[in-house]
Amino acid sequence: MIRGIHHVAISTPNLDRLAAFYTDVIGFTRVMETAWADRPLVDRMIGGYDRSAARQVMLQAGNAHLELFEYSSPTPTPADPDRTPADHGYTHFCLDVVDIDAEYERLAAHGVTFNSAPPTVEEMGGVARLRAIYGRDPDGNIIELQEVLDTSIPFALEQTAMINTPAPAGGTP
Repeated sequence: MIRGIHHVAISTPNLDRLAAFYTDVIGFTRVMETAWADRPLVDRMIGGYDRSAARQVMLQAGNAHLELFEYSSPTPTPADPDRTPADHGYTHFCLDVVDIDAEYERLAAHGVTFNSAPPTVEEMGGVARLRAIYGRDPDGNIIELQEVLDTSIPFALEQTAMINTPAPAGGTP
């Protein structure tokens, strides 16, 4: 029986920087960190590598986790930081937010690059069930911000399933 999605994993060339972004800026909580080197069982589990080595951090937000890896062996192939959401494979993950305009402004102030500002309800013809926008983390991975306006949408999260984001400097959230 599949219970649901547990985590999304991202490989990064700088674990400390990316973990700080997702904890300090986005608001995830660090729940575990580990490392491995030359463990044949791990090599077999992840795909037949020989003497893999990596550091790993598991972060949590609500009922989901984000797993970050920094491999030192084998030597990783750098990802294209400008890859598009149309490319095959992992394209993005989505963060459900309460106030998309405030989160857009807060994250942009922390260096997140967005394709544009979130569309307004007026731009969407005056009626909208949700608003969304894509941005990029420090490695170029795409993060979608989504604000569900119509909670009758079948995939709307419960309002109690929120993470705490850090308060802006000198103020309250």
